[in-house]
Amino acid sequence: MHSDLPLLSVRDLTVRFSGIVALEGVSFDVEQGQIVGLIGPNGAGKTTLFNCLSRLYAPQRGDIAFAGKSIFALPRYRIAGLGIGRTFQNLALFPHMAVVENVMVGLHSRTRSGYLGNALRLPSVSAEERAARQSALEMLEFLGLRPVADHLAAGLPYGTLKRIELARALVAKPRLLLLDEPAGGLNHEELSGLARLICDIRDRHNVTVLLIEHRMDLVMQISTKVVVLNFGRKIAEGAPAEVQNNAEVIHAYLGSV
Repeated sequence: MHSDLPLLSVRDLTVRFSGIVALEGVSFDVEQGQIVGLIGPNGAGKTTLFNCLSRLYAPQRGDIAFAGKSIFALPRYRIAGLGIGRTFQNLALFPHMAVVENVMVGLHSRTRSGYLGNALRLPSVSAEERAARQSALEMLEFLGLRPVADHLAAGLPYGTLKRIELARALVAKPRLLLLDEPAGGLNHEELSGLARLICDIRDRHNVTVLLIEHRMDLVMQISTKVVVLNFGRKIAEGAPAEVQNNAEVIHAYLGSV
């Protein structure tokens, strides 16, 4: 891979659902080590774009290259193994599993033992499981969640659940982390903690971040670059200050005044 290649390259991405255009010719790059904010009003196409990155949707036109290779050339189950991790807007945790087990689920793309090995409880499986548990505990420690490792996910505070989901996405050591509304439901204090945490994840785990977020204060504080969608089209891209002062962006958010 050439060092001058972007880590993620979205090219001319177009998605239609029964004639309705969700994305129309969207292109942008994400460089290694950047935190890129993807913003826009509701229905702008942000989640559709994330769903293309996760291979949940296939575009009618365009391509997404990760580290120089098209992700559409791969089967869907290979995406996590490729080095792309994701959190979801609505928590996707297992409430009746312990926190540490929820995080271990994030390692399934990295484990080698097959169904038969698991069923027969082969020695290699228990060794792999111990290693997975250790990795999960280390990630929980990094995120300040070690004290709740053995608690069931059910009943824990919302802000804690968001961090558990983050731990699960990070434990497989992704190169690119897709954060879908990470600040949703968080109070002001939790929000400033999240801003520090996302920067810390980028710096200490060498992770590139692409985030969808409605909380503009968070996006503008931590993003290297901001990409703005409206009605499926990219209407702006640039440094946070540049985007904040863009007339089309102001119009998209505030309507005509």
